[in-house]
Amino acid sequence: MQQREVDIAIIGAGSAGLSAWHAARRHSDSVVLIEGGAFGTTCARVGCMPSKLLIAAAEAAHRARDAGGFGIRVSGVEVDGTAVMTRVKQERDGFVGRVFKSMRRIPDQDRLEGHARFVDPHTLSVGDHTRVTARNIIIATGSRPTWPGMFDAAGDRLIINDDVFAWDDLPESVAMFGPGVIGLELGQALHRLGVRLRVFGVGGALGPFRDEKVRASAEAAFNEEFYVDPDARVEKIERDGDAVVITFVERDSGETLTERFDYLLAATGRRPNVDRLDLEKAGLALDERGVPRFNRFTLQCLNADESPSHLFIAGDANQELPLLHEANSEGRIAGDNAGRFPELRAGRRNVPLAIVFTEPQMATVGEGYATLEKRLGGCDCLAVGEASFEDQGRALVMRENRGLMRVYAEQGSGQFLGAELLGPRVEHMAHLLAWALEQKLSVGQMLAMPWYHPVVEEGLRGALRDLNANLKLGPAITERCMECGPGD
Repeated sequence: MQQREVDIAIIGAGSAGLSAWHAARRHSDSVVLIEGGAFGTTCARVGCMPSKLLIAAAEAAHRARDAGGFGIRVSGVEVDGTAVMTRVKQERDGFVGRVFKSMRRIPDQDRLEGHARFVDPHTLSVGDHTRVTARNIIIATGSRPTWPGMFDAAGDRLIINDDVFAWDDLPESVAMFGPGVIGLELGQALHRLGVRLRVFGVGGALGPFRDEKVRASAEAAFNEEFYVDPDARVEKIERDGDAVVITFVERDSGETLTERFDYLLAATGRRPNVDRLDLEKAGLALDERGVPRFNRFTLQCLNADESPSHLFIAGDANQELPLLHEANSEGRIAGDNAGRFPELRAGRRNVPLAIVFTEPQMATVGEGYATLEKRLGGCDCLAVGEASFEDQGRALVMRENRGLMRVYAEQGSGQFLGAELLGPRVEHMAHLLAWALEQKLSVGQMLAMPWYHPVVEEGLRGALRDLNANLKLGPAITERCMECGPGD
């Protein structure tokens, strides 16, 4: 086995790992990047970018079919599945190629291929060829899909979202399990491209929403277009020839149905790729999922005795916020701190922001309704405002008048705290709200901003006006409710 001694070893060459490498290199030339799987980042290969390519094709088909609502007749809309998937893969390969181009700037001697495992807290075994001893180590191994054991009955007709982007043509039918972000984005896209679809969930969750009113609005909106049961009763999954046979209770009629599908697509969550690292040899404190405990501002892990470690963890591997922009940010913080160790700096963490590219789009800004209600609701500190898109002017003009937004603020201070949004093009409003939250603006300050007419943002103004009316501003409630206490 070859022996390498370096200042910093980074396990994983995805978005977090690449960001960590660039940050660490500002402190040392002795940095090695280790990758055990395919190079190219999850986002470029099987995540953000190919899924948006598929969604764009689906939107084009939907717009053509929907043109009659504007008095424009489009006949014979035909989806060429082979052509759709050819473009998706070609453009996807372009995005992956750009990542490869960036990686080629990393010297060959600074890249190692092979699965890494801990030998001791400072030593990694990479494949069967290299042993790396490092002063500091960053874990940036990402995550992978996971699913219940009952899905295994589908055999090789069980697929994950990664597999969709290897298709040469579109199938006739898909049973989607998991109405979360990935499931709803891919499910709606496949439906609009002509694939027969049913979406099943467990427990009632839908997309990113925790506000029950917004979640219910989303469930109604999506069920107008395709079948979604967020709390499905699936009785049996079987394999029959080249088909998956699913027996379930239909959500509206209560009738037990048995249907055949080409594929069962599992979008039921992801698990961090830390279970194959032999973490027990790293001496770290682990949570109940086997993930290292860490400080979210420095990304520094804790040793089993609760002392600070020389190890750091970033990106999907820590499962805090599995989003690309968060992975980049965390990688940068971890790389910087590994480089300057033992000195540490707390990195700036932006406010939570998540966007789902369905139609209507979904977005959340801030901690979310459930967390805010738990933190502030005990003493009536949380104010809520809402507005529907059903009668919003610009949304009606575009025939996209579906959705509901709910916005939240703190009583007393009037500070804006977050939002959950379902509506047309809310990706843009979500950014505006995230910027307002980052700047700690009050609802009054937000309403004082310019508002153009006619734009969908006027719907947001309506929600903020409703929120402002529900704020009990005055001397009876101080800047932060005294009964809550500073730690609540």
